[in-house]
Amino acid sequence: MRSPPAWVARAAVAVARRPSLWGVAVTQVVRLATPGWWRRRPFLPLPDPDYLRFRLQTAYGDGSREPDGPDVVTYLRWCRSVGRAR
Repeated sequence: MRSPPAWVARAAVAVARRPSLWGVAVTQVVRLATPGWWRRRPFLPLPDPDYLRFRLQTAYGDGSREPDGPDVVTYLRWCRSVGRAR
């Protein structure tokens, strides 16, 4: 069985400490999850690997770098602000 990447646990801990971001985190997980994620191990709603690699390349200049907790929190705050602006 393939285990989830280590960054998923670190990001979850970072978000768990900020209840104000829980709603936007759930929204983003649903939006970014690979279609049919429940049919493939590790049975987690993770983003498509190609999409994630592209986003990491544009964010860090390195598509193989793992996102860190503070950056995930910053991203979720940005998502929340964009949602409110609409």
